[in-house]
Amino acid sequence: WKDDIKIDQEAVASYVGGEFPPNGGAHSGRDWGKFDIQKEVIGLCPTQCMKMDGGKLTIDNKECTRCMHCINVMPRALHIGDDRGCSMLVGAKAPILDGAQMGSLLVPFIKVEEPYDEIKEVIESIWDWWMEEGKNRERLGELIKRQGFQRLLEVTNIKPMAQHVLEPRTNPYIFWKEDEVPGGWDRDITEFRKDHQR
Repeated sequence: WKDDIKIDQEAVASYVGGEFPPNGGAHSGRDWGKFDIQKEVIGLCPTQCMKMDGGKLTIDNKECTRCMHCINVMPRALHIGDDRGCSMLVGAKAPILDGAQMGSLLVPFIKVEEPYDEIKEVIESIWDWWMEEGKNRERLGELIKRQGFQRLLEVTNIKPMAQHVLEPRTNPYIFWKEDEVPGGWDRDITEFRKDHQR
C-alpha cells in the first residue's frame, strides 16, 4: 500500500487494556505477561515512526518502511491503506552453497489493475534484455550481476531511487554518466579552486 496506515484508536486501547490478545493470539500458549505496546510495538519499529500521545497511537507515515510488524501484533487496530499495489523484485535465486537469496527491488510500488499494462511493460523489457544479452543457462540474477543493476534500470526505463540502494554507505550500483555531469569529466583545476579554497 502507498497511503497511510489506518488506525482504530478504540481497538488500540483494547489491546493496551488486555481485551484483545496481541499477534492474533498466536503466542497464547505461555503467560507472556501484560501486553506492553511500548516494548512490543513502538520500541520494535525499525524507523521509530510511532508513539503514544495522550493515550492515542500516532504514526509518522512518511517515515514508515511498511515492515508490517505493528500490523501483525495488533491486527484489529491497524490496517493497510486503500492505495494498494505490489512491489517488483528481480533476480532471486537459491544456490546450494549460499542458500536462498531475495531478489533486488526494481519497482517499489506499482498499481495492480486490469489490463496490467504497467506490469507487463516492465516484464517485457526485462525479457527482451535477457533474450539479447543472457548467456546460455544464465539466470536473470546472474545477468544483473554480470552487467550491473544500472543496466537493468536503463533497459526498463526506471529512474534510480533511494530504494534501489542495497545498503547505506556502500558503493551503490548507480553511476553518473559524463553527459549527466555539468561540464563533463574534464575540469579546470584553477576554476575549481576559485570556489573551493583550501
